[in-house]
Amino acid sequence: MVFTDEPTAPRIVWLFSLVLGYSRLIWARFVLHQDLATLLRCHVAAFEALGGVPHELLYDRMKTVVTGEADTGGIVYNRALIDLARHFGFHPKACRPYRAKTKGKVERPFRYIREDFFLARSFDNLEDLNRQLQHWLATVANPRLHATTRRVVTEAFAEEKPFLRSLPLAPFRSVLRLERRISRDGMVSVGANFYSVPDATRRRVVEVHTLADEIRIFEDGQQIAAHPVLEGRHQRRVAPGHRKGLPAGRMRGSDAFPISRTGDVVAQRSLEFYDAVARHLARETRA
Repeated sequence: MVFTDEPTAPRIVWLFSLVLGYSRLIWARFVLHQDLATLLRCHVAAFEALGGVPHELLYDRMKTVVTGEADTGGIVYNRALIDLARHFGFHPKACRPYRAKTKGKVERPFRYIREDFFLARSFDNLEDLNRQLQHWLATVANPRLHATTRRVVTEAFAEEKPFLRSLPLAPFRSVLRLERRISRDGMVSVGANFYSVPDATRRRVVEVHTLADEIRIFEDGQQIAAHPVLEGRHQRRVAPGHRKGLPAGRMRGSDAFPISRTGDVVAQRSLEFYDAVARHLARETRA
C-alpha cells in the first residue's frame, strides 16, 4: 500500500491518498492540515474503511513521516508513526530519493484523483468535497477496470482483503503533548482551531494532549476538558458546562458585552420622548 499527501491547490486543501498494491483500491480524504495529528487520523480512518491493515506501507518522503537519516544510512521515522505502526502491526517504508519508479507509484493515485475528480468540480465546503469524493470512489474509481492489472478493482480487493491484518481491538491512543496559553475568552488554540476550558481554570498555561480523534486539556496533571478534533481552520468549540457563569449563548471575555452595573435599570421611553428632548436642546442652543 502507498500513502501520500499532495496539495490540490496552493494553500487550499491537501489530499491524503492510499492505494492497495494488489487490487489498486483507493482510499482518499481532503484535509486542511498536513500535520502529524492529521496524518495519524487519516491512517486510522483508512484502516477502518478497508476493514483491515496492510502488512507494509510505502510512503512519499513527507516531513511527518521521515525526520532524517541515521549515521549508518538508514531512515529515521517519526516516533509517533512508529507507535502507530506497532499498534496496527504494519511495516513503514519510505520511497528512496531520486527513484522515479517508486515515486511514480506513490503519486499516480493523486494525479488520477486530481485530473478525473477534482478539476472543474464545485463544492460548498470541506465536508461536501469529501462526501463527493467518497461517492466518486465508490461509483467510479474503485469499480473501474484498472488499466495495468486488467482487473475490476473491487473484485480484486475482494481477493486481497482476507490477507489484510485484523484491526486491533483497542483504539490507537498515542499522545502528542504540547503547552498552550489560554486566551482571554477562555479558549486554547490547537491546529488553528479553538477549544474551550472551564471558567474555573486557574492557570494561564495548560498541557494539551492531541490524540488521533480527541483533544484533551490538563491543568496540574488533571484533565479539565475533552473535545473531538475539529476539521478545518478557525473553528471554535465550547463544551457544555464550561460557561456556567454566563447566560446561554454568551461567551466570556472578548465575546461578552457588559452593559451596566448590577442593579442598574434602563427606562424604556417612546421615540416621541427623545424627539421632544432633541427639540428642547435645539432651542437652548439657539438661545
